[in-house]
Amino acid sequence: MSNTTRKAQNGYVLFGSRNSGSAAVEAALELARAPYRIVTASTWEPKSARAELKQVNPLQQIPTLVCPDGTVLSESAAILIHLALAHPRAALLPKDASARARALRALVFIAANCYSAIGIIDYPERWLGKGEAESLERLRRGARKRLHVMWDIFADTFATDLDGNFLFGAAPGAADILAAVVSHWSGARKHLAKKRPALHALVERVEAHSRLAPVFGRHWGAGPVVAGA
Repeated sequence: MSNTTRKAQNGYVLFGSRNSGSAAVEAALELARAPYRIVTASTWEPKSARAELKQVNPLQQIPTLVCPDGTVLSESAAILIHLALAHPRAALLPKDASARARALRALVFIAANCYSAIGIIDYPERWLGKGEAESLERLRRGARKRLHVMWDIFADTFATDLDGNFLFGAAPGAADILAAVVSHWSGARKHLAKKRPALHALVERVEAHSRLAPVFGRHWGAGPVVAGA
């Protein structure tokens, strides 16, 4: 049993970094009021706990979550779905079956169509090799354009009649959290403010929520990332 796994038995261990997708998992843990600690680790931070992360996830992805029983989870949507099932009182997913089906679709939509585009924009060389700078930049531009189209489709599918609420009710859930986090990247917020203001207003409501504001402040504000309880 690894050191990380032993320590996870007293709560969750979240491998993450500031301004990253780990913010979504941290926010969900806050809504669940679950004990956790954060281990700063990422491939772009040489002095972070990369070796410890690689032990539990060979792909060195963040977020990676180690559950209290030692189970390791990766992939943001999968982690959020697991936390919703493990902590039903947090209402990360709706109770109603129809609404829950739509919420699951929304979560996976973001992961498959928006989050995935970020990887291309940030690391085009993974698809083209180091190549010529012009080719890499062309791929970045194309991926960014597609990303913004995907956000338009998401807004038109899930965020047309919010009336001051969240995507699937009066309180933020997993899909709201993931939308708020992933829309921070690659010009999505600026695009939404101009083209899909209802969705832009929604992600701002998520960030202003009393339980979630400290999390978003730690990631995109001036404060350090700290563990919650």
